[in-house]
Amino acid sequence: MFKKILIANRGEIACRVIKTARRLGIKTVAVYSDADRDALHVEMADEAVHIGQAAAAQSYLVIDKIVAAAKATGAEAVHPGYGFLSEREAFPVALEKAGIVFIGPNPRAIAAMGDKIESKKAAARAKVSTVPGHLGEIADEKQAVKIAADVGYPVMIKASAGGGGKGMRIAHNARECEEGFASARSEAKSSFGDDRVFIEKFIVNPRHIEIQVLGDKHGNVIHLGERECSIQRRNQKVVEEAPSPLLDEATRAAMGAQAVELARAVGYDSAGTVEFVAGQDRSFFFLEMNTRLQVEHPVTELVTGIDLVEEMIRVAAGEKLRLKQTDVKLNGWAVETRIYAEDPYRYFLPSIGRLTTYKPPAEGVADGITVRNDTGVGEGGEISMFYDPMIAKLVTHAPTRIAAIDAQADALDAFRIDGIGHNIPFLAAIMQHPRWREARLSTGFIAEEYPGGFQPREAAGAEQETLAAVAAAIDHLNNLRRRSISQQMTGDTVSFARRRVVRLGAAQRHLDIAGGNDTPFYVTLVDPAGTRGRTMEVASTWWPGQPVWRGRIDGREAAVQVWPVLNGWRLAWRGISAHAIVYTEREAALAALMPAKTADDTSKLLLCPMPGLIKAIHVGLGAEVKAGDALAVVEAMKMENILRAERDGVVKAIKAKPGDSLAVDAVILEFA
Repeated sequence: MFKKILIANRGEIACRVIKTARRLGIKTVAVYSDADRDALHVEMADEAVHIGQAAAAQSYLVIDKIVAAAKATGAEAVHPGYGFLSEREAFPVALEKAGIVFIGPNPRAIAAMGDKIESKKAAARAKVSTVPGHLGEIADEKQAVKIAADVGYPVMIKASAGGGGKGMRIAHNARECEEGFASARSEAKSSFGDDRVFIEKFIVNPRHIEIQVLGDKHGNVIHLGERECSIQRRNQKVVEEAPSPLLDEATRAAMGAQAVELARAVGYDSAGTVEFVAGQDRSFFFLEMNTRLQVEHPVTELVTGIDLVEEMIRVAAGEKLRLKQTDVKLNGWAVETRIYAEDPYRYFLPSIGRLTTYKPPAEGVADGITVRNDTGVGEGGEISMFYDPMIAKLVTHAPTRIAAIDAQADALDAFRIDGIGHNIPFLAAIMQHPRWREARLSTGFIAEEYPGGFQPREAAGAEQETLAAVAAAIDHLNNLRRRSISQQMTGDTVSFARRRVVRLGAAQRHLDIAGGNDTPFYVTLVDPAGTRGRTMEVASTWWPGQPVWRGRIDGREAAVQVWPVLNGWRLAWRGISAHAIVYTEREAALAALMPAKTADDTSKLLLCPMPGLIKAIHVGLGAEVKAGDALAVVEAMKMENILRAERDGVVKAIKAKPGDSLAVDAVILEFA
């Protein structure tokens, strides 16, 4: 076994590898760029080596710097993580020349499978079912449009060296194909150093299901079941689970057998993933093979009990697989959500900045539920514009799918992040979505269910009652604390009204509250006429200033996020965001008379939706634009975002130029 390994990566995957290496008694070496000097993976490793400037092309993607760091520290092997150099054939070749072991597949397997075009050719030779398409290189936009017309729309334009949703576009017509081809090539070049793309038929209403394979250097290959990754946005996975609710045992066995045969055909000898697009009828077609560890590997680990990083290290050290196919059992259900630095209320555009608050839920096993949080950041850390926007991967495991989903919902409610935009409200809403809970999935789920972007769920019925009870309990606790302040002026005893009106947006709940002072609160619902309804027992040890209210409402556990705002609190729970104000009845009557403020009109401005770099301005001064026309391209976190006109108009002023770095809401164009 190795005594020291280097991790040629950053963020949560570097921390993940360090944890397993530490458990195995292996010392670790981290590498870092200028932007990651104070990163968590640098702190966790036994040693750390600086490898260059913030841009990945000047640090994490430079093979010579990684090899030099390994040699300088005496690392015997290198784990590539995912992304960056993990699927670059030249990387293990360079390591081998330096006498360093690559913890991953051999270069021949990477060449055959890591390249998306070559992998489809290899799959066709192995008689694996593949999606129709054009596997040759495409020279320019005109050729792309012609090929797409021959294949038949809709088509998928995909980077040959791609992964993680980078360099991928769906096109439904010639205009989208032309634009998508240019964007996919540009993203592929900046992310992978390879601008080749190919085109294949896009299967309508598909599901994305992948098989985890594991091989050794002695010819043994097994599979560890499947993962369903159909909840995607812009071809990037958002929620994953294992096993898939679609598959039966026969389909699982058939997909697993194809994946194993394909891996054997190329002499695969590490952890890898064979991806399939599946129809709702359980038909399936080979998409590609990822010759690396996948982001979503934890769900497989939790349902199989197998540490994939450990198996990769053992295989790289020359050991035989310790498992046979018959040893692999799938136990329970696991769900993973990817927590990204992006603003779900602004079409999921990237967000950067400092994590002023970062308080994940407690990890561990309790009452048959496992909570695991894989992350590479900590409170006070910074999310940079140079790398992937992932903050953490939150994983839950339980005996059943619904139990795992409910555990995930509870963990998301308890996960507090401030300082940047993030997608926790969106993920929490998905966990409550009937279509998700009923497993009626496809890769179009997000586009179909949130066509106008995401907005917080509206509280209704029992949800309103729960949030009103929490708001009233918080308000009552604050009142009790004020009463107990010492050195107050003497006089008549202050008596706080028990009757309260809780306003949640446009909704109102009348209630009566009693209790407190180390006893539960009792919140009774009251209609406007004064008729008393159900009474809720609200018990909590929450104290003002804590970011998450945790307690029990009629015996049910709840975690509600709390932000103080003017005259009340903003509460977030189960994907609901509610501005809660607690009034006395007299205050509520007076507040109803107050005029409402109106927001500034920005309808004639094109605002930068995220901090980013202006790559292109597609219109000139005085240009007439139609709704849907491309106006500008903004790059952030390795993704290019095309900004389009929302309505017809004429360009009155151009406030930015290509190469400018803009802050969020900076004006790019002004319309007449």
